[in-house]
Amino acid sequence: MFRGKFKHSLDEKGRLSLPSKFREVLRVKYGTEALIITNMPECLVVYPVSEWKKMEENLLKLPFGMKEAREFLRYFLGSAEECEPDKQGRILLPQSLREEIRVEKEVMLLGMLSYFEIWNPKALDERFKKIKESFDDILAVLNPYLNGEKRADPS
Repeated sequence: MFRGKFKHSLDEKGRLSLPSKFREVLRVKYGTEALIITNMPECLVVYPVSEWKKMEENLLKLPFGMKEAREFLRYFLGSAEECEPDKQGRILLPQSLREEIRVEKEVMLLGMLSYFEIWNPKALDERFKKIKESFDDILAVLNPYLNGEKRADPS
């Protein structure tokens, strides 16, 4: 599972060296699978292909007649690109996606268990400040799930 927060620099070609802990997860759990990278409003998300396929199965269940579903799919899938880590454990971040999250050199990687996020460091700092301010409220909502009293819908 992807865990932790790591600061890394992009090279002159826009390549990102993945943290050694993430490379180990990829090697052990996913073998030589490619990665799928796409954008969210504040960050990029990176999924191993097998995790992406699970996501696609859920996306296929969205009601096509619902405007919000179509808008989400346009934004989320429209920028999705497959990339393969090179032998040094680097991935190329497409220019359009780098521009989307306004990164030039420094990025923060954030492990999210089955995928990881790539952030502009300043944007992540701002997000963490907001989370910290409302952490007790967030925890109150999630507590029934964390204590096993409720289950999230797996589909």
